[in-house]
Amino acid sequence: MNVSSSVGIIDYQMGNLRSVCKGIERAGGAPLVGQSFHDLHSASHLILPGVGAFRDAISELQRRDWVAFIHDWIAADKPFLGICLGLQLLFDVSYEGGEHQGLGILKGQVVKFNFDDQTLKVPHMGWNQVISRSRSADAMLTGLGPSPYFYFVHSFHAVPQASEDVWLECNYGYNFCAGVRRGNMLATQFHPEKSQSNGIGLLRNFLSFPGGRLNASLAPTCDVQGSLRK
Repeated sequence: MNVSSSVGIIDYQMGNLRSVCKGIERAGGAPLVGQSFHDLHSASHLILPGVGAFRDAISELQRRDWVAFIHDWIAADKPFLGICLGLQLLFDVSYEGGEHQGLGILKGQVVKFNFDDQTLKVPHMGWNQVISRSRSADAMLTGLGPSPYFYFVHSFHAVPQASEDVWLECNYGYNFCAGVRRGNMLATQFHPEKSQSNGIGLLRNFLSFPGGRLNASLAPTCDVQGSLRK
């Protein structure tokens, strides 16, 4: 891991920056919080955190001129990690409180949990297991076991249009997308910074890829349930 590298964290007033910074420090990185994209040009890794409403978040990213910077960073295949709402914002559209356009980096939609089991509460809150769809050893889960637990707090989840974009799956009433990956772009629906040793381990693994492409070989073994709206 390149511990001297700075980890840019986007500050758009919609993320728990303190927890993310502490998590990066515990993982061996040097957090660099940026209120403007001008602050983060020296960063080697980029994190888009997020809590709150999708509509407010995308509005703040637009108002603060982050959108083009995020698109350019991901297009250059630089290490990127979206967290919780930071995953959902990558998609075309969210149906949280209406219909709102996202960053459009990944094709798909963000929808509310919808299941028949009335014993399951929304939001999905607490610890749950994830499973990687990687055919071979998943470097991002090194040291965490085959189905580690992470901490979730969310009412909506992404339904990617392309199954190959699904990196991690979790079950809550049905299987849903708990993580996406494309090249060096990753995002998790759970909060690694709140997931104790497993979360710090995942952040450490993220920091260990300063430039090389992650192994993104995915197995078409299981589909994420939920239908895309026409």
